[in-house]
Amino acid sequence: MNNTPKDTFRKYCINKQKNLQDIFKYRINKKINKNLQDIIKKNRYKNILLYLPLKTEVNIDLLIKYLRKNKINLFVPYMISKNEFKIVPYRLPLKKKKYNIYEPNYSNFKYKVKLDLAIVPTIGYDETFRRVGFGVGFYDRFFYSLDYKPKIIFIQTCECKSKIIVTNHYDVTADIIINNKGIKWKM
Repeated sequence: MNNTPKDTFRKYCINKQKNLQDIFKYRINKKINKNLQDIIKKNRYKNILLYLPLKTEVNIDLLIKYLRKNKINLFVPYMISKNEFKIVPYRLPLKKKKYNIYEPNYSNFKYKVKLDLAIVPTIGYDETFRRVGFGVGFYDRFFYSLDYKPKIIFIQTCECKSKIIVTNHYDVTADIIINNKGIKWKM
């Protein structure tokens, strides 16, 4: 791996998230889930892309239960190659697949869904509100392929914002960022 400012920042953010104590993670996750519920309820989003969290990411199980109870259409990434995913409806059972990510069973889901909202985990971001992820580019390619832009919310357990621009022009940009410091809207 290169040792670019983005790579250095990514490593710093991953370590920061790994070192967060479980008791703090639980409280932060609960607060972030509540903030997401409030935003979704206020805006009446119906088609939502979310993710199935890794251990270091915000656990959104409470949000998923709330959304399913309220009959919101949920979609999750399904890996189709080493650097690409498609969206499929969220449904149980989930199985652990590549990169230790849980996914539903394969789906021949072919309908064109227009997402209202995408909830995307992030390791870090910079002042441009662009995402720093694990470095594979799944989300960048996915959003670039769309002919519209849904509202995008980045969530992270603990704030990790670079004081310098470390992202590239093609990195996905958030409209809102939610973390342990609260909610930030892009101006």
